[in-house]
Amino acid sequence: MTALAEYARLPIAFRVDHVLGVTARTEGGFDLSTRRLEIPYLKDYDAVDGEGPLHWAGRFDVSNWRLFTARVGGSRVGGATVAFNTPGLTMLEGRRDLAVLWDIRVARDARGKGVGSALFQRVEAWAQTHGCRQLKVETQNINVRACAL
Repeated sequence: MTALAEYARLPIAFRVDHVLGVTARTEGGFDLSTRRLEIPYLKDYDAVDGEGPLHWAGRFDVSNWRLFTARVGGSRVGGATVAFNTPGLTMLEGRRDLAVLWDIRVARDARGKGVGSALFQRVEAWAQTHGCRQLKVETQNINVRACAL
């Protein structure tokens, strides 16, 4: 977690032009559909006051968190953070066999090229080697690409 300042330089902002909808099926399960927004906008989680990687250590005990980096030709093109064994982090439900994909970000020009998938696989492998039986992932329905990942 010593590289948070470098990690934070990767933008997490994305254009929101679709919203993912979820419809329950009467026979069980659900269907996903996308709806185009008439007025697209930019979503930037790091722009929210008190949020973003530079604030994590002040809000949480990050001593058991891990940061992963994706590089192409020596340049950082992506990163992922996994939270693990963190007392008080409600998403972990007090469990030691659960990890949370806390954050994943890919440079704009590297999006759609498999960087996010590679980072996800690396986080998943790390969680398994640390005894996790489950990896929790959360995103919003406005982040259709993240939902697809």
